[in-house]
Amino acid sequence: MLGILARTMVKAGMVKPSGLVKPVSVTRIAGRYLAHQKGLPKLPVPPLQQTCERYLTALTPIVDPEELNHTRQLLEEFQKPGGVGERLQKGLEQRSKKMENWLSDWWLQTAYLDYRMPVVVHSSPGVVLPRTEFSDRQGQMRYAAKLIAGVLDFKSMIDNETLPVEYLGGKPLCMNQYYQVLSSCRIPGTKRDSVVNYALDKRPPTHITVVHNFQFFVLDVYNSDGTPLTVDQIYIQLEKIWNSSLQSNKEPIGILTSHHRNSWGKAYNNLVKDKTNKESVRAIQKSIFTVCLDAPMPRASDDMYRTRAGVQMLHGGGSRWNSGNRWFDKTLQFIIGEDGTCGLIYEHAPAEGPPIVSLIDHVVEYMKSSEMVRTPMVPLRMPQKLRFNITPEIKKDIEEAKQNMNIMVHELDMKVSVFSHFGKDFPKSQKMSPDAFIQVALQLAYYRIYKRCCPTYESASLRMFRLGRTDTIRSTSIDSAKFVKAMDDPAKHNTEKVALLDKAVKAHRAYTDMAIRGQAIDRHLLGLKLQAIEDLAALPEIFMDTSYAVALHFNLSTSQVPAKTDCVMCFGPVVPDGYGVCYNPMDAHINFAVSAFNSCQDTNAARLAQALEDALLDMKTLLEQTPKAKL
Repeated sequence: MLGILARTMVKAGMVKPSGLVKPVSVTRIAGRYLAHQKGLPKLPVPPLQQTCERYLTALTPIVDPEELNHTRQLLEEFQKPGGVGERLQKGLEQRSKKMENWLSDWWLQTAYLDYRMPVVVHSSPGVVLPRTEFSDRQGQMRYAAKLIAGVLDFKSMIDNETLPVEYLGGKPLCMNQYYQVLSSCRIPGTKRDSVVNYALDKRPPTHITVVHNFQFFVLDVYNSDGTPLTVDQIYIQLEKIWNSSLQSNKEPIGILTSHHRNSWGKAYNNLVKDKTNKESVRAIQKSIFTVCLDAPMPRASDDMYRTRAGVQMLHGGGSRWNSGNRWFDKTLQFIIGEDGTCGLIYEHAPAEGPPIVSLIDHVVEYMKSSEMVRTPMVPLRMPQKLRFNITPEIKKDIEEAKQNMNIMVHELDMKVSVFSHFGKDFPKSQKMSPDAFIQVALQLAYYRIYKRCCPTYESASLRMFRLGRTDTIRSTSIDSAKFVKAMDDPAKHNTEKVALLDKAVKAHRAYTDMAIRGQAIDRHLLGLKLQAIEDLAALPEIFMDTSYAVALHFNLSTSQVPAKTDCVMCFGPVVPDGYGVCYNPMDAHINFAVSAFNSCQDTNAARLAQALEDALLDMKTLLEQTPKAKL
């Protein structure tokens, strides 16, 4: 849910802290892979006093002074020598000694597996790949065959442990997530979900699942000697699948995976009572990944195309389109539309955006070079169609899931756009971090619409540490608040505005640096809260305080997910009256995906996207029109 993707990394070798907010262009050094994990530092438990002070600072621009005062008193009480805070802190430090990472299990449970909303829209991010034009369905098949071969090529680096270790500022990063994304799947439960990973089995899976017209097929992608099928062979197998699933009148069993987790958990238990169903479900869960061959969506105008592609990746367009052509619990699903709309959706529990984006970058490069080579005609087994016995009760569950999905489709308000005026190049020319520049622009855009600052979440990578996932960069700072209030104030001179902008950008860089070094506040506060629950102690008052609820109500949930590929990731908001904002800053343009919910009268994705574009341009104009003072 809130682990939404992080890639706050840097160019290799830039050790100075200011460099640490630049996006990744990581040095890759091939090496035996998991051996290096042992050498990674453990995630630290930050000092209690430091977190309490930083928490108060983070609250200052988002809660009123009276609330802030009340929270200050609670924090003083919490930190008293020998008091509750000290006891919980000691508990966390003990936990840290015993475990590889004191946070990762807790985070997996609380952010993902305990979360009961549907994974669709609320948790799983989608990625829109550059538009392709297929002249015919053979074009779709050829693209799919090359893509599958490209993923298998990436998989071989994971299997041989030759995937190059990534570095950030000269420090090696945890590579564990790469081992979690293939041959894995989420399993629903009636109260809490789990994740299974078959990659480490004695006999790891050798098949993928392909779904076409709501029908699932097992496609073996390795020969008996262990070599992967060639692009040509995969193409032949995909043709067979296509030709044996021409009817789309089948029950869309996959739509069950889009339901509320408790409902799906109940339906799942019912579904797998039947032996055939159980075997079919197990085959999907075990598969290396899933490929969804989608039917064409209604045509969209060129300026709406990206937005329509974004929603197709996130939810499939509804039960009458492609929402049943999925198994949303599967970690990786590549989506290849008959009309050339391509991308993927991934289940968020096992990994953040960066490993997914690395895989995409590899596959896109592979597909450029891979030409179909005619291979010796060894007859290949017909891909196996997975059978499901649909009882009246399962049919009822499917109908319920369809209705729920269609409500979610109507609910989601999405705008995917390309900001074409500049990219990373302009902030860099001003010696400003591109990510910080974009985040400050987002603060300005929000402030102009709502005349207030709101709690903002940007994910920061903790991969410098063993099994590290994410922490929160709180983009709303005292300095960003001062800038956004001054920006449109005619009484303020431009030189003052530039100085405030510079300060806001630097504050964001400083917070980012702090977060990736394991010194941010959000996961530490969560840890203290969970420690109290584990100790069966009364929940400390700071966690029942209004300020804490306000601080966690992220009206802006954001993530920078840079890629070499000209793609964009998208995800839904995390609160009913909020926005999801994801962006990929390229050299000369920025890809943005903004989401909101239609049921909220106050939010509008297109309006925020436009305000963001205006803010970026106004900040550029301000910097260009103001003589350079010594800042």
